[in-house]
Amino acid sequence: MAQHFKTLEFKQTSHKTLNAIVMETNENLVEVLNDLIRINNDRVDGYEKALSEVEDIDLDLRGIFQKMANESRENINELSAEIRNLGGEVATGTTASGKIYRVWMDIKATFTGHDRTSVLESCEYGEDAAQEAYDDALASDVDLPVEIRQIIANQKAELLESHNLIKKYRDLHQAVN
Repeated sequence: MAQHFKTLEFKQTSHKTLNAIVMETNENLVEVLNDLIRINNDRVDGYEKALSEVEDIDLDLRGIFQKMANESRENINELSAEIRNLGGEVATGTTASGKIYRVWMDIKATFTGHDRTSVLESCEYGEDAAQEAYDDALASDVDLPVEIRQIIANQKAELLESHNLIKKYRDLHQAVN
């Protein structure tokens, strides 16, 4: 009888330990995903800021910036669904570096004006930060389930296309001027 209680006690302790490990893993995974939500929030804010910086005649840039802000909104929705599935709470803010970036963008605009090149350079800086955040997520110590790793990799690839488009526009504009 005593042996039976020890076995039952061990199973209950093991079950509690397993639950604690799963909860910690989920919390760490939620934090990784929330970091990506914050960088996407930075992108939305950054592209909305860029939209206010470019002239009305820059229809090409306005369309691109709107598309990229929408791309991040879609990323946020996809990541948020995964966080809710894990029982986590979705982040609503931006990164500290994103806030610094927007202040830097304001200061730069004050000194250089609102020209296409400076706006595109600022956007490329933001795209570099997004790539770095996605690299960090994929390289983190958190055990990423295959489905979530694939979501992150797909979003990173889409963001790389955006980065390359911004870089191409910046290079073309510099070549013309």
